[in-house]
Amino acid sequence: MKIVMVGQGAFGQKHLNGLENIDGIEVVSLAGGRPESVEAVARKYGIPHWTSDLDEALEQPGVDAAILASPTQMHADQAVEVMRAGKHVEIEIPIADSLADARRIDAAQKEHGVVAMAGHTRRFNPSHQWVHNRIKAGELTLQHLLVQTFFFRRRNINLEGKPRSWTDHLLWHHACHTVDLFQYQTGETASQVQCVEGPHHPELGIAMDMSIGMTVPSGAVCTLALSFNNDGPQGTFFRYICDNGTYIARYDDLFDGKENAIDLTGVAVSMNGIELQDREFIAAIREGREPNSSVAQVLPAMETLDRLEQCL
Repeated sequence: MKIVMVGQGAFGQKHLNGLENIDGIEVVSLAGGRPESVEAVARKYGIPHWTSDLDEALEQPGVDAAILASPTQMHADQAVEVMRAGKHVEIEIPIADSLADARRIDAAQKEHGVVAMAGHTRRFNPSHQWVHNRIKAGELTLQHLLVQTFFFRRRNINLEGKPRSWTDHLLWHHACHTVDLFQYQTGETASQVQCVEGPHHPELGIAMDMSIGMTVPSGAVCTLALSFNNDGPQGTFFRYICDNGTYIARYDDLFDGKENAIDLTGVAVSMNGIELQDREFIAAIREGREPNSSVAQVLPAMETLDRLEQCL
């Protein structure tokens, strides 16, 4: 299967690392922004073609699919362009920064009939899979999901500390992970939502602190705190308070409420959530089925984000 990677930044490289572990995959083109950076990453990973033109990348012989790890504001237009070319597409989270664009992507998928998947990694991290499997088996009932998403941000830089051409967003990017995960783990759409934000940064123009609360009809509650002002460990940390135990998920690792590590052996074929996400995308294409985390499946999360934005 021949893949085009779109975006040469930190997350694009996480995908490239994951794809190296999947049999039968060839990344035939890298499409990105700054030409010198695109070329450097293409050479690093042995990708034979690189360009700043997505059309050119999609026209490479035998291309089957594209993975979009480009700036969020480009996702909708690029996703529609990929699908119009008859290619399957995986779109990194968030698929868009507005409900209108998310619906446009969903409509394009229905029109062209290709696989369109959202990169909602939390569905695939072994830690969250372990909890999900037990909820599905009736062994756990989620009562309260408490989440902290903390960064220290004063400039537009990526995970590698390099400048970004776009501005990050607590609601449409970082909260998207938790909103989708909460609805995925409960199997319900939030019935009540609330959202408040702190002051906007004078240069970045974004809220630097945010608090979100949600409930679903069954009664489970989600409390999400987000900050770009936290001087400490960066990332998102999840505490599942259930009727039969408490569990703390940190990316691909899981602990009980007393910080004892939980053995995740056998949960999945890899301990890398990004790789598992890409494996699902490729398997769905090969098997001609809808993937877990399809655009259609994550649309309720985008609708909930829109409702949260209206609270502001």
